Amino acid sequence: MSGRQAASPRLGPAAAHRGLRRFRAPVPPTPERCELCGVVLAEHNHRHLVNTERRALACACTACALLFDRPGAGGGQFQTVPDRYLVDPGHTLDDAAWNLLQIPVGVVFFLRHADPDRLVALYPSPAGATESELDTSTWQSVLAASRLTGLLRPDVEALLLRRSEGRIDCYLVPVDICYELVGRMRLLWQGFDGGAEARTALGDFFAKVARRAREPKGDDRT
Repeated sequence: MSGRQAASPRLGPAAAHRGLRRFRAPVPPTPERCELCGVVLAEHNHRHLVNTERRALACACTACALLFDRPGAGGGQFQTVPDRYLVDPGHTLDDAAWNLLQIPVGVVFFLRHADPDRLVALYPSPAGATESELDTSTWQSVLAASRLTGLLRPDVEALLLRRSEGRIDCYLVPVDICYELVGRMRLLWQGFDGGAEARTALGDFFAKVARRAREPKGDDRT
């Protein structure tokens, strides 16, 4: 005797509507969590750590960030990104120095990796952060023109330069905002020079940096 396939239950209009609504309802975003302890993070108010082994950023709650705020804490694998912004209005960087850098855009940031000790230069591009292949001795001779170079903390801070309208601005900033800038430029970039929207976003970004930045004081140190 052959079996018969059971008929599917028929739903009334109201039940069918409720069933379809489940698929149309937007899925709430997954809350961002601390990558160390798992606690839910405030949307716009949390810290970042640098995983020095993977050379990657990790989101952290305030408590976990404080644990790794001291050099060498936790074996040095994680380091808290500082929140200081410094400016050097008296630097002697000029167009001749900039041309030595051979950077094809008007923004570049320099990082020093502690292990191994290596200085790298990166700049925003449509593909993300692009590393310059220029010899590091050239960078070091150029960067010597700013007193911020000696204050740079390896892995967690960057020396950020911008060439615009005949001037070069020089800042020491948290490394996470440099990657924030790279992501923003990658999202907005259009055409050969980035386009108007990307230029506006770049101007807004540096205006915020300028408002937060202060000149170095005697207690600023690496």
